[in-house]
Amino acid sequence: MLSGKLEFPASQRPLAFAIFAHCFTCSKNLNAVRNISRGLNQNGIAVLRFDFTGLGGSEGEFSDTNFSSNIDDLVNAANFLREEYKAPQLIIGHSLGGAAVLRAVSKISSIQAVATIGAPFDPSHVRKLFDEGIDGINKKGEATISIGGRPFKIKKQFIDDLEKYDCSKEIKNLRGALMILHSPQDNTVGIENAGKIYDAAMHPKSFVSLDGADHLLTNESDSIYAGEIISSWAKRYLDLKSEELKPQNQVTVRTGKEGLYTEIAAGLHHLIADEPESVGGTELGPTPYDFLLTALGTCKSMTLRLYADRKKWPVDEILVHLSHDKAYRDDCEDCENKGARIDQIERKIELVGNLDADQRQRLLEIADKCPVHRTLHSEISVVTQMV
Repeated sequence: MLSGKLEFPASQRPLAFAIFAHCFTCSKNLNAVRNISRGLNQNGIAVLRFDFTGLGGSEGEFSDTNFSSNIDDLVNAANFLREEYKAPQLIIGHSLGGAAVLRAVSKISSIQAVATIGAPFDPSHVRKLFDEGIDGINKKGEATISIGGRPFKIKKQFIDDLEKYDCSKEIKNLRGALMILHSPQDNTVGIENAGKIYDAAMHPKSFVSLDGADHLLTNESDSIYAGEIISSWAKRYLDLKSEELKPQNQVTVRTGKEGLYTEIAAGLHHLIADEPESVGGTELGPTPYDFLLTALGTCKSMTLRLYADRKKWPVDEILVHLSHDKAYRDDCEDCENKGARIDQIERKIELVGNLDADQRQRLLEIADKCPVHRTLHSEISVVTQMV
C-alpha cells in the first residue's frame, strides 16, 4: 500500500491533476516537493505526491525495490487518480524520480506534459552513491549504504535493474511537452545530464536553469521558483477549462497549519495572501489589508474608466494610489471616546490625459460612487456559519 497526499486548490475544484515523483530515498514530505505542489495548486492543479515503495509512509521493503518498481508505482498512482478522480495530465519527477517519469509516460496515456528537476539522463547514474559498498554488493549480493546520513540496504538486483535501462528511446518518443529544470551547480547530478535529455527529446521542449540551487532545492526560494515556472508553463499544454464555473461572487480562502500563508480561489482565479515575517508570516503574498485596498482601488479605477469612455473624455491612464492606517479622531463629534483610533484610507487619483478642471472635478466625484466605496460606507452584515 502506497502512502500519498492529494492536495487540492483552495476552491476544491481542480482544473487538472498532476503526479509528483520524489528523489531517490527521499519522501513526499520534502519541503521542495511541498513548495512545488503549492505552486501548482495556485493555478488550479491538484497534485498527488506519494512515497515510493519502502519509503516514507509506504509499505514494503526498500531493499526489494528497484527502478522498475518505481515505474510501477507511478503507473499505479496514475490509475488511482483516473479511477477515483480524473486521469493525470501532468507528471513531475525530481532526480531519479525524474528519470522514472520519463520512462513511465509511455504507460500513462493521459499525460500531456512532463517536467523533470535535476534528473539523470541515465538511471544507472545513481550507482555512484553506492561506491563505498559496491564490492560488498557484488560479493555478498547486498550491502548497507549510508545515503543522506541514513542507512539503506541495497541489493545487487537494484543495480542490475538500473543497468538494463536506456531511456534515450523513451525520451525521443516522449508524448507531450517536456520541461527540464536543472542547476548548473548541482553536484549530485551534473548539468550535462540536462543537456543529454534535451538533445534526445523532440519538440516541444524547454530548459530552465535553476542557477544557484543545490540538488535538493534546500533553499526555499529555489523550490518556490520551480513551482511557479512549472505551473505557468504547464497551463499552455493542459486542458484547464472548467465545466462548472464557481458562482461569480464566491471566494474561498484556505490557511494550512504552516504559518499564515493563505491560498485564495476567486472563481477560476487563484491568488495567495500572507503577512510580514514580523507577525509570523513569510511575506510570500499581499496582506489582507493589501487586498482591501486593491478591491477599493481597482473598483475606483474601473468606474472612472467606464465613465470617461461613456463621456468620450480623453483619459489615457488612471492610477489610484492608496494607503491604510489607524488615525486619531480627536474632532469626532459623535465619538464617545474622543481619542479613539479609526481606520483611515488615504487615496490619490492620478489622471493622465488632456482634461480640463471641470472634467477632473467630475471624475473625482464619480470615484466616490464606485460600488466598493459605497459598500465600505454602508451598513454591512457578515453572516458566519460553521460547516
